Amino acid sequence: MTPRQLKTFLAVIRHGNLTRAAAEVNLAQSSLSDQIQTLEEELGAELFVRSRQGVVPTPAGAALKAYAEEILALNGEAKDAVRSAAGNAEQSVILGTLETIAAERLAPWLSLFGRQNPGLALKLKVGGSGDLHAQLQHGSIDVAFTFDRGHQDERFATRHICGEPLVLIAGRNAQPSSFESLAALSTAHFVATEAGCVYRHLFDTAFAEAGVTPPPIATEADSIATIIRLVASGTGYGLVPRLAIGLSPARTDIVELSWPGKPPAASLVMTWRRRRVQPPALALILQSASENLSPVKPADVHLRHAGSCLS
Repeated sequence: MTPRQLKTFLAVIRHGNLTRAAAEVNLAQSSLSDQIQTLEEELGAELFVRSRQGVVPTPAGAALKAYAEEILALNGEAKDAVRSAAGNAEQSVILGTLETIAAERLAPWLSLFGRQNPGLALKLKVGGSGDLHAQLQHGSIDVAFTFDRGHQDERFATRHICGEPLVLIAGRNAQPSSFESLAALSTAHFVATEAGCVYRHLFDTAFAEAGVTPPPIATEADSIATIIRLVASGTGYGLVPRLAIGLSPARTDIVELSWPGKPPAASLVMTWRRRRVQPPALALILQSASENLSPVKPADVHLRHAGSCLS
């Protein structure tokens, strides 16, 4: 099994489509099929079958997936270790994160880190939580900053950064109501991200932990920024991380409502692949994140509760 074959195999797994997988690995579709066939002949097992859903892995293919990821990760680690020992390794770290976290939490810290480590190149990739986890699995990013969903994977290490409060918001002109209980709130219409997104998971969990059925979703949107704009226009209520609102005192299009009961919170975490030898650049970024990333202080928050003047 060559690294090239394994990369091709994993591309087919990710896309479930030969044409898209071939485009990712820069191969003609016939060449991609030849690589998969050669791999199947070596292993003595069929790895994929075609179905109405596309190309799906067989039980043998599903078994190979984790090993393929681990082999490629170890291959990358070996190259990094040799380059570092030879003194010709490029000092760089690729970070992946959600758009909201990048803008409101990571930007000041990354600026500080860059000044403290001028010889280290930083690259930032923004994407959805599912995409970031996939990129972490196949080594496209070194560290992911996301909200924790409680998934456990022995291949990765996770470190808690801080707790980020979630806030209930309504449009400034929507004549928002106060809710005495979560049961009452569950009858209101909300704007939320699609099922499967980490923000939607946080939304559903806030109600599930209280034993209350989540409220109806009036509109689904693909980003927190879009949700806030829709809430401001009166489409419905929203439950969003406080950091997504921003700290600008000029924000007058939305108001924050009191959450009935204990306010929900999201855990901001950083996740990285466990390695036998930790690259020095990655060790630096992990240490700096632990020391310099901190939660928003209540005194820094300018968004006031409904009924009070927004400064």
